[in-house]
Amino acid sequence: MSGAGGAGGALAGRVAIVTGGGRGLGREHALLLAREGARVVVNDVGASLDGTGCDGSAAAAVAEEIRAAGGEAIANHDDVADWDGGRALVEAAVAAFGELHVLVNNAGNLRDRYLTDMTAEEWDDVVRVHLRGHFVPTRWAAAHWKARAGAGRRVAAAVVNTSSTSGLKGNAGQSNYGAAKAGVAAFTVIAAAELGRYGVRVNAVAPLARTRMTESSPWLAGMVAVPAAADAFDAWHPANVSPVVAWLASEACTRTGEVFLVHGGLVQRFRPWTLDDDAKVIQDARWTVADLDAAMARRT
Repeated sequence: MSGAGGAGGALAGRVAIVTGGGRGLGREHALLLAREGARVVVNDVGASLDGTGCDGSAAAAVAEEIRAAGGEAIANHDDVADWDGGRALVEAAVAAFGELHVLVNNAGNLRDRYLTDMTAEEWDDVVRVHLRGHFVPTRWAAAHWKARAGAGRRVAAAVVNTSSTSGLKGNAGQSNYGAAKAGVAAFTVIAAAELGRYGVRVNAVAPLARTRMTESSPWLAGMVAVPAAADAFDAWHPANVSPVVAWLASEACTRTGEVFLVHGGLVQRFRPWTLDDDAKVIQDARWTVADLDAAMARRT
């Protein structure tokens, strides 16, 4: 494995955690980070798509694949949305490799349902895994980096979160998932503002890729299929997203507080919520409902 754990590679000498690293996007992230020289903690509880069940074989298989290629990796099965589980995950990385430089928050689940039929459990399960599952590992990693910075040690760390167009642009039937992913984007911007003082950058990707989630969607299943032509560029392959994650994780990258759409060969920065001047009305007095209605009708 080129650059694995040694000289060479954009991530040579760095230690990385990848949550949800047993399958799909997470697996591709873990493999590429290792090829770029990182020592990797592959975290995955091995749950099914809806978040139920537990099977440690997926994380173990990815870790073994990295080691077989000459890299360094361990498997971890802690629940990243659990307070003690997130702490144990960070501690496992430090215990195994002596340090932590990169946290890739990728773990997720799906419980699609239209709002009129969604249960409280379906809402809570998805928000817990995606939003709390980003907060908890980041909180414990941040505490580790803050302590190092406080002790006068150099910190050049990176957090890479996983948002989604379902949250940033909206998608019917995914109010739980979309709300959590919009929260991840906001969390990214705020965490970047808070953690920069300790030498930590925080960014996010919003991937468009073929995963268990997209393949299960009746709206996307046909779109994300493998191209029929063997020589066609597979724009939906999850490995297309991983170079952006590796770049954001590298010391060469200086970006922070940003969210990037990634699809095939496309990388495009999202702008946060912005005020629309075309829909702005103003006067030097309190509005009445009737006057506001009339004024807004003249705007787009």
